[in-house]
Amino acid sequence: MARQVTYNSTAAPRGLDELSVSMQIWFGLNNGINQIFGRERSLTCGQYMDLYTLVYNYCTSVHPSTNRSAVAKGIKRHGTGGAQLVGQDLYKKIKEFLEGYLIDLHKSGIDLIDEEVLTFYTKKWEEFQFSSKVLDGVCAYINRQWVKRECEEGHKDVYQVYQLALVSWRGNLFEHLHKQVTNAVLKLIERERNGETINTLLVSGVISCYVELGLNEENPNTRLQNLTVYSDSFENVFIEDTERFYLHESIEFLRINPVTEYMKRVEQRLQEEQKRVRTYLHESTASRLSKTCERVLIEKHLENFRSEFQNLLNSDKYTDLGRMYDLVSRIPEGLTELKKVLEDHIYQQGMGALESCYETAVNDPKLYINTILDVHKKYHGLVSTAFKNDNGFVSALDKACGKFINTNAVTIASRNPLKSPELLAKFCDILLKKSSKNPEENELEEILNDCMIVFKYIEDKDVVRTFYSKMLAKRLVHHTSASDDAESSMISKLKQACGYEYTVKLQRMFQDIGTSKTLNTRYREHLNSLNVVPDMDFNIQVLSSGSWPFNQSYSFSLPSELERSYQRFNDYYTSVHSGRKLNWLYQMCKGDLVTNCFKNKYTFQASTFQMAVLLQFNEQLSFSVQQIQANTGINQDQLIQIIQILLKAKIITSSDDESNISNSSVVELFEGYKNKKLRININIPLKTEQKVEQENAIKTIEEDRKMEIQAAIVRIMKTRKVYQHNMLVGEVLAILATRFKPKIPLIKKCIDTLIEKEYLERVENQKDTYSYLA
Repeated sequence: MARQVTYNSTAAPRGLDELSVSMQIWFGLNNGINQIFGRERSLTCGQYMDLYTLVYNYCTSVHPSTNRSAVAKGIKRHGTGGAQLVGQDLYKKIKEFLEGYLIDLHKSGIDLIDEEVLTFYTKKWEEFQFSSKVLDGVCAYINRQWVKRECEEGHKDVYQVYQLALVSWRGNLFEHLHKQVTNAVLKLIERERNGETINTLLVSGVISCYVELGLNEENPNTRLQNLTVYSDSFENVFIEDTERFYLHESIEFLRINPVTEYMKRVEQRLQEEQKRVRTYLHESTASRLSKTCERVLIEKHLENFRSEFQNLLNSDKYTDLGRMYDLVSRIPEGLTELKKVLEDHIYQQGMGALESCYETAVNDPKLYINTILDVHKKYHGLVSTAFKNDNGFVSALDKACGKFINTNAVTIASRNPLKSPELLAKFCDILLKKSSKNPEENELEEILNDCMIVFKYIEDKDVVRTFYSKMLAKRLVHHTSASDDAESSMISKLKQACGYEYTVKLQRMFQDIGTSKTLNTRYREHLNSLNVVPDMDFNIQVLSSGSWPFNQSYSFSLPSELERSYQRFNDYYTSVHSGRKLNWLYQMCKGDLVTNCFKNKYTFQASTFQMAVLLQFNEQLSFSVQQIQANTGINQDQLIQIIQILLKAKIITSSDDESNISNSSVVELFEGYKNKKLRININIPLKTEQKVEQENAIKTIEEDRKMEIQAAIVRIMKTRKVYQHNMLVGEVLAILATRFKPKIPLIKKCIDTLIEKEYLERVENQKDTYSYLA
């Protein structure tokens, strides 16, 4: 309190006027400000409060010194205007002090350069900023009162004391030294880029100052950041300097180093620049600096990258390819050319892989599919690791695989554009059929997933279904499926890929097999109820005619040994299911024949036709081929092939050579037949059957496609009512793209067919427009 009485008293001694009081207060305040900006810069709490009180007293020392009534009148007359003038006067004195202080400071640093000017500038800035904040606290009253009113009245050249200090620094020191300081900072950064260790605190101190000096011109007394000073005085020059530095370095580095080493260098430089922003630059520079570095270090050298890309693919250098992707992906549209190069490379690799094995692969589904999968797995691994599963590169992989899988050396050599879907179906058949080489359950599931990878790229998915359904039918009928679970899993995968309609017939096949098991059980119960003892172990499978890919059997005279069982079941079925008719598929039937005519007792696993031929030898030991045909009714071409199989198995013999068997050839039972096995499978598919199956499959595909195209056209026209030809064709192509790619002439033919069937008609006077007939 004594300290306040000494130089802070508001009660002026009698004889002193207002001016004398103000001068006395300013004298004490000026000393305090000098102490704040002096070398020691240390104030006790009491000293700080004394200075705060002096500012308050200065701003409120507006009253006459005559008597108390005059004081009241004076306050009334001068209470606002006088205080305003006093506030303005104090503000002016503080401003003059700051300007004088900074002018003297500038004289001390005017001749300094490089690190010396940075040391001087950052040190003085740190001291000045601290002192200015203390002064701002001391002057809180004038900030709240006079400065606030001035700002509210729109005087934009009036600032709070701390802001005033910044403006003074900017006008009296920064404006004169910033070029020297900025150049010194740039030199320091260049030294760091060249591998030297620098004092980063000098740089961060300058940057901090530049950022702090930015005032919000619309509202200068807010702390909203304005980076104009930082941008104009440092960032713009820094970016230009960065571009110049890296342009020169990149050209020189590439002149003496390979692209792979250059990419490592670029990666390092980009990381360094990011660290530089984090360490001492303002965060707003990060984006602009990155774009500049990317443009200079990557974009300007894209040709070098693209040239090297093919070499890296040829050498399988995944790490370098990943590094190149990371760098080039920073450039808009920079990856476009690389995607094209990758697509072409994968296509060439796929074509080359199949070219090298096409002679074997034509008849080896396993080799064909595994060759495709090897190529796909290799480049799928590349895309997922090096290229981060980038959609563009995934698309390049898909396009390349689609091209070489659907048209390659194997499809060309076989002269069959549908060879790929056929071989895929056969590969699935190998996997799902019983064999000593069947993979374990987990491994089988993985391989089936691989099959679906190839399936995805097959254009003619309807062809896969056609061949797959025929092979599935045989596995189910002959009980040769390795696993019902695996069969169901595969159908589920196909359904997921192509929808319910694609697999509906395949699922019905399974249902028929289950129904047939129940039917056989009931049939045996029926025989037991009649006390009938069957002549043989007789099993039957009743198949829905619309679901199974089997054609009507050839004419055939059933052997008398089988006639009774056949007729007994036929009678039972028609009695249970009235109105239904059984069409027997003899070519799909088989049985076991037990021999009693050889030294050993053998069991032959034979087709029904083979059984019919061999049972003839119960009557006599030799027949002409013509006699056997007359007795069995088997087609001549088929019969000759059956005879050839039996001759090859050495069950029968002939004086004619196996390849020259004809109607006149005589065959006889070979009573000296011997075999190490007691159970022998002679049920070998006939070549004519395979050829007929192939022809039927192609016909089925063509007919199914016509029906699908017509169905698609009708669905579209039912919705559109009236449609232009090109639009209709385009929509048909889009709808059927997931199943197959219909040819335009076939679509036109189907449109004509629907016009004939009166589903559509041409709009009069509009040749290329159709209308739907309800």
